[in-house]
Amino acid sequence: MPPRKANKPSKKDEGLARTDNNLKNHSWPIIYPINQKNFYTDYLKRDDQALVWRQRSELPKGDKEARDRPAQQDGDTEKEAAGSESKDDDEQQEVWGSRVIVIHPGSRNIRIGRASDALPKTVPNVIARRSPQSEWEEEPEPRPKRLKIEDESRDEPDEISDNTPQRRTRGSSRKSNSAIEKEVSQIESSFQSIFHEISQDLKIQMRQNKRRVLPNSREVVINHNKKYVPENIKEHNDPYRAEWTPIGQGSLHFVGHEALHIADNSDPRYKLFWPLRDGVFNEHDYVSKRRWHEDVTMILKESLLKELNVQARDYGMLSAVLVIPDLYDRVYVTEMLDLLLREFQFSQVCLFQESVAATYGAGFSSACIVDIGAQKTSISCVEEGMVVPDSRLNIKFGGDDVTTIFLQMLLTNSFPYSDINLLRRYDYLLAEDLKVKYTSLNEADVAVQFHNFHVRAPGEETIKYGFKTYDEVYLAPFSLFCPRILESGDKLRGRRSLWERSYDIYDNVPNDPVSLAQTSLQKSSPTEDIEMGEDVNQNGGSTTGKHNGATIPTSGLIAETTPKTSLAGSPVPEELPDLTDGASANIGIGGSSLSKMGESVSGDLEPEIEIPAILPLDLAIMESIRYAAKGDEKRSKDFFAGILLVGGGSMTPGLNHLLEERLMRQKGSLGNLIISSPPRELDPQVLVWKGASVFGKLTSTNDGDLLETQTAFERYSITLAKTYADMYNLVVSEGIAPRAIPESATVAEDANGDMASLPSLRKGSDKLSFGGQDILD
Repeated sequence: MPPRKANKPSKKDEGLARTDNNLKNHSWPIIYPINQKNFYTDYLKRDDQALVWRQRSELPKGDKEARDRPAQQDGDTEKEAAGSESKDDDEQQEVWGSRVIVIHPGSRNIRIGRASDALPKTVPNVIARRSPQSEWEEEPEPRPKRLKIEDESRDEPDEISDNTPQRRTRGSSRKSNSAIEKEVSQIESSFQSIFHEISQDLKIQMRQNKRRVLPNSREVVINHNKKYVPENIKEHNDPYRAEWTPIGQGSLHFVGHEALHIADNSDPRYKLFWPLRDGVFNEHDYVSKRRWHEDVTMILKESLLKELNVQARDYGMLSAVLVIPDLYDRVYVTEMLDLLLREFQFSQVCLFQESVAATYGAGFSSACIVDIGAQKTSISCVEEGMVVPDSRLNIKFGGDDVTTIFLQMLLTNSFPYSDINLLRRYDYLLAEDLKVKYTSLNEADVAVQFHNFHVRAPGEETIKYGFKTYDEVYLAPFSLFCPRILESGDKLRGRRSLWERSYDIYDNVPNDPVSLAQTSLQKSSPTEDIEMGEDVNQNGGSTTGKHNGATIPTSGLIAETTPKTSLAGSPVPEELPDLTDGASANIGIGGSSLSKMGESVSGDLEPEIEIPAILPLDLAIMESIRYAAKGDEKRSKDFFAGILLVGGGSMTPGLNHLLEERLMRQKGSLGNLIISSPPRELDPQVLVWKGASVFGKLTSTNDGDLLETQTAFERYSITLAKTYADMYNLVVSEGIAPRAIPESATVAEDANGDMASLPSLRKGSDKLSFGGQDILD
């Protein structure tokens, strides 16, 4: 018989059983772990998630119409007062792009105009202000530097006034005579040796090309120039006499052409100030940022008023497209953007890079842009409308260096006008005219030829000179391929004296964009002869074979003496390191750590010293294409087949053929090599501006979708910029405009595959952006 069960109550009856009554123990939300295999988010990946984009899309219709209202022209007020007869004029549609001002500033000239104009207005980027002394009186010695100090210049006759421009007047000198003589003797030995060397190489090359070379040509030139007697011409017999700017007692400054045509011995004296020098801010001639801002503002305002007839009251109804360098400084971008939006108060401003503007003007989708300016040469490769970041090179020589070395060669051959001085305004204009007329890179022009010119000094009779030239007309522009002969000691004078370099407040790395081609060039630039460690193979890369420390040839005129070499110390990796991180932002090509410019390896801070990058033009193009292709043979062929020369320095006759010959000698048989000129016989000097004007006439530009407004700039400033920095991987610190990291760039393609429309911005693309607006880089 089984045992009897105890009559015990169950847990349910006692209330001890677990029941689900849907009551939580706490009110905190439960966050479940993220599934790492299927993780995705669209946070801050769409434009409509940004505040400024929503505000612009939600703008009332009346405000949109007010924003798109055309700017009134000068005669509109009178037409509106005429009554009903002016209705047809009001209804007439305005020219597309007439409300967009395109500004392309340069070291010597600033090109400005409406996007609807066919060609820009070119204004010298200079301002003349009252000063105790003019620039030629302040410098202790003339330019170019003489190879020897003439004794007769010290013992001048008493009857000749010190203010006579024809005599070289020495101002207050900070150097003693012995120091000047020592410096001049060093310059003489270096210049004479290089000049003689490349002259001998030119003779050998001409003999190889079956051209006749007279053995005593230089002696004939020197003897003729020494014996030539100048001729005085009365003012009434000179039909091309110069018109000098009249000086009034109330005139405090002059801008542009008026400034260049002020008499050097005027009363009161005026001194020229150039806001930009060597492609960056001129910090040597300015003592304060305020004066620099005043000069730039005055130059732009008077240029807009005199050239485009734009009044100050119309600035708020106009948009601006500012052309900036490819390898720009962040300080440059922030200062110019602040000037246009706050000082001029343009309604909208857009930034556009020079190389991309050149491709727009020429109609190319991919090309290697070589921009030879007055004081700098920039080389960049553009692929499908985007700059390849690591291909950007900025070399500190240009047309002004050719002018200086041309005069120095003429003075070596006993130039009859021995008192020429580039610091005097009329001599500077004369030197530029001589360079444009007589320099050439065609071997057929290397012969003893007779020329004449006129010196028109203010307040004096015109003097006619005659002189003979030989090979200096060829060797002067050839200095672009032999930069050792150029004097680069005064480049970047006063750099970082007014504007300090911008550093990231977290990582303490420079905010300026980084190019591996420029970094490798700056690493090797301190040496006089840059060592060539490796060959350039046909794939655009480099091999391990060395030439026992071979150096760049001093002239490169002879094919047998020119090795095919490259500047890199090691092959370029297929995948470059990601430099977005602060710890690896200064990694060099070979993996070595590069200290911050001006900071030693041990961490001790030293004054920042920037050495100008100098490299022969043909080797610079090879380096730019090599870093752009990254070992891809197809990309190398595309860039070699689309080299485009722009800028005033590219107008030298014969430059295309000489550059093509030297590049073929360097690169071997890697596909076709085509060096193009601007199409439709367009002036190479205005091609960049023309491309920016094409961009200014796009629908997206005129509708304001790609331009930053002054209201958003004032309201949000850095807060809004940081919001878009998270979206597009932009680097933002205590400045105004953010900067894209070029190293993490990916090529952005157009949505329709059409280059007529603006390429879209992807995450990590190399584009300048402010306030979330896409600004093409």
